[in-house]
Amino acid sequence: MGLGYDEAIAAASAEGQMFETETITVNGAEVRAFKHAPSSLREVFMGVRNHQGDFIVYEGERWDFQRFAATMDAIGDMLVNRYGIQKGDRVAINMRNLPEWVAAFGAILSVGGISVSMNAWWTEDEVDYALEDSGAKLIFVDAERVERTVKPARRLGAKVVGVRLPTGADHDHVDRLEDALAEGAAMPEVEVGPDDDATILYTSGTTGHPKGAVSTHRAVTQGLMGFMSSVVVNQLRQDPAAGDGGPGYPPAFILIVPLFHVTGCVPVMMSSVTMGFRLVMMYKWDPKAALELIQSERVTNFIGVPTQSWDMLEHPDFADYDTSSLASIGGGGAPAPPKLVGRVESTFKKGRPQIGYGMTETNAYGPSNSGDDYVAHPTSTGRSYNIIMDCEIRDEDGNKLATNERGEIWMTGPNLIRGYWNKAEATAETIVNGWLRSGDLGRIDEEGFLYIEDRAKDMVLRAGENVYCAEVEAAIYEHPAIYEAAVFGVPHERLGEEVAAAIVLKDGEVLSAEDLQAFLAKQIASFKVPSKVAFSAEQLPRNPSGKILKRELRETLFA
Repeated sequence: MGLGYDEAIAAASAEGQMFETETITVNGAEVRAFKHAPSSLREVFMGVRNHQGDFIVYEGERWDFQRFAATMDAIGDMLVNRYGIQKGDRVAINMRNLPEWVAAFGAILSVGGISVSMNAWWTEDEVDYALEDSGAKLIFVDAERVERTVKPARRLGAKVVGVRLPTGADHDHVDRLEDALAEGAAMPEVEVGPDDDATILYTSGTTGHPKGAVSTHRAVTQGLMGFMSSVVVNQLRQDPAAGDGGPGYPPAFILIVPLFHVTGCVPVMMSSVTMGFRLVMMYKWDPKAALELIQSERVTNFIGVPTQSWDMLEHPDFADYDTSSLASIGGGGAPAPPKLVGRVESTFKKGRPQIGYGMTETNAYGPSNSGDDYVAHPTSTGRSYNIIMDCEIRDEDGNKLATNERGEIWMTGPNLIRGYWNKAEATAETIVNGWLRSGDLGRIDEEGFLYIEDRAKDMVLRAGENVYCAEVEAAIYEHPAIYEAAVFGVPHERLGEEVAAAIVLKDGEVLSAEDLQAFLAKQIASFKVPSKVAFSAEQLPRNPSGKILKRELRETLFA
């Protein structure tokens, strides 16, 4: 018989245990933190040389830990001794998931640089904005993104290092990675501390531009320890004397979400680095290819957005593949329909459903739900507290609300970002006295389970991607034929939500949905472009204060 939740939390975090806690002060606020967390991500990445066997499996390539460490060391040497990168300098990565993405990330952090993760779907204008905003001195780029990166980089004086460029595809202002590396080079010695900035992950902005969420080394390592502690707590709840509780295969994650997303970066990739797990990387999401890899690589952990679990279960060849190695199926990024939770529980031989409620601002760590708890509470994202984090429901004035009262979700812990790069006002609005305002609305029940019920922000959650309506509206208004526009989400069975737009044209103008979509595709990433467009001959409905009634538009135009 396993322990209760509170008993397991107490046992895992007791004095002398790996997840023992202490009270520390971060940005002026007292928080519980893991006492034995690594001091920096340099320490984490330098530790990869202690692991043996395969680390990265990618498109037929197999990188063992020693090959990865040698590549990472050579990139670190290149950054410092060829390009003059110093502690605190920003270095950007604009690539799809590749082994070199991980090696570059580890090298940047190990030499004290700040890694700037760029959305690989961004247009040239979006790349230009993030490069200028972050002040990155160098950017790693793959073949697909060279054209949209070189011009902004040249304008801003940033060096460009090309990864896996085709033979003969030479570009001005681009150095090939293989030409810039010194074989056998050692990682430079740099002192990196817990309070040093480590990462900037860009999130969609409510005012037209993305915000760079800045995490310190402490914030990321605390989040990493949090994910590890959740596994131990679950083990203690099942049977205090049990082993890993899994299906008996060595832990292996399949990477099916982008590394520029916090989910792919921290709980999947960084956990694999820390624990020496195998990381099976996909070139792009494809449910059949994922099933083939799960079978051939004996993958144990499937972490993505609910859409991907649906895709896998719905594939016509699903039953032809052996998925018995899976211990956990789920992820985060969006709520999972209760029907999906039930299907995961009943379909996989040993795999159990799992979901987490994390944000870029929390390094993906937060309340999580899995196994029996998730089956019993399929609409909850999990307990509102864990070893290092607490959640509260507060009203518009920041006052804590009672059980089952609906309000905004606030979170606190040592894993929070320190703020937004170059955006003091946005930081002050989001982080208040050490608490993060999530922008999500929810409630906490009598058992402490958290339920997310709506969003306070004007945002569409499309297959795990945050799309801020104001940003899309700003792009639409750039078209000379537009008089009025409103952007909002409409339900979609597979994606969760899709982006919709209601449009009023100026007198005498003619514009088709296809024309508008083509115009927007040049300005914003493809996932932000409305897939549904409706035109209205009348002014869009408003409330007495002049705010467009998007709910009414959703019901009348896209019912």
